[in-house]
Amino acid sequence: MADVASGSSITDWITAISQLAFLIIFILLFTGANQRFQMYLWGKEIRAGLAVLQRYVKDAEEKSKDLLAKYGSKRPKTLVERLKDYVFISPVDIEPTDIIRRLDHLLETRRAQIKQLLMEELTSVGKVERYKAETSLEILSALNMIYKIVRHILLLGEKTNNFLLVMQLRLLLPQIMKIAEGYRKALDDFIKGAPIGDSIGPQIALHMAGTETPWIHLDDDTVAAKAEYDGRTLILVKAEGPASNVGRPGVAVEKIVEEDIFGTGKPSLIITVDAALKLEGEDTGSIAEGVGAAIGDPGPEKIRIERTASKHKIPLRAVVIKMGMEEAILTMKKEIYEGGVKAIERLKEIINEETNPGETILIAGIGNSIGIGQKLEKTEVTQ
Repeated sequence: MADVASGSSITDWITAISQLAFLIIFILLFTGANQRFQMYLWGKEIRAGLAVLQRYVKDAEEKSKDLLAKYGSKRPKTLVERLKDYVFISPVDIEPTDIIRRLDHLLETRRAQIKQLLMEELTSVGKVERYKAETSLEILSALNMIYKIVRHILLLGEKTNNFLLVMQLRLLLPQIMKIAEGYRKALDDFIKGAPIGDSIGPQIALHMAGTETPWIHLDDDTVAAKAEYDGRTLILVKAEGPASNVGRPGVAVEKIVEEDIFGTGKPSLIITVDAALKLEGEDTGSIAEGVGAAIGDPGPEKIRIERTASKHKIPLRAVVIKMGMEEAILTMKKEIYEGGVKAIERLKEIINEETNPGETILIAGIGNSIGIGQKLEKTEVTQ
């Protein structure tokens, strides 16, 4: 009888504990306490990520200040503080009329303003060093913006008790941290002046022209050259290297076609070559071809290429080399270089299949020309 009583007592205790646990869970669910606790845990994880982001920003600030001081700036701290939060306000898009012209004007004004500031501040160094300083400030600005946006969303979510907002930020945090880590590493690579993954387009243009072929300026940051391939005339366009800049390939293509700068007549084919973000599962350095202007541009340069090709009824082809976002802004990997070699062979196939001897082909190597120099002629085309 004692054993039966003992067993019944244990069963009663288990039942009571189960009912109590169910009641607690019900109260938590009914009052939303579980969500507040979960939001607290997510907020703690996000704040840990914010601390890392803040460290990245501080590190980029110090490196930018050191670089500016090295190049002769007398007020590196003031310059960094001024350009760290330099704002670009997009043009009105509710009225699309002439939006590209307005966007181009704003982008060019921004570029000219920053360029002028650095020219006035860094008087003892050349273009390559000034572009390194400009790029370091751009990376600092990007990291600072990432940090501020993450902080804003977290504080707003906590302030308004928005469970879903904090949850979405927590789910996106690994991707955000990966992007920020890429920028952090890229700063060192840009300061060193090594070619990056995005330099593959200019490198291909340089290879197609030949290292000894002289190039001419089409504007301050964009150069062009003429070469021969299999009985055809090639006109190559790239950003001027080895400075860290992407040039104005749209302006260059428009000027070459409209003004016949090289005296070769209208091109029978325009090909753009650029890096392209790969999808997960795709191999770094794999290539693809298609139709259109392969250029990661806000709009003005790309539309110039499209309009020029459309106006003169010139076929517009594209060859892209696949890579990840981090790979595009870090020192060029072997796989990307090898992809460039394959892209050159694909370019030759396209030229042979779609043009005839005696015709002219315009090839624009799109991308950042950091570390990709060229031999310049003394005679230059002026704007």
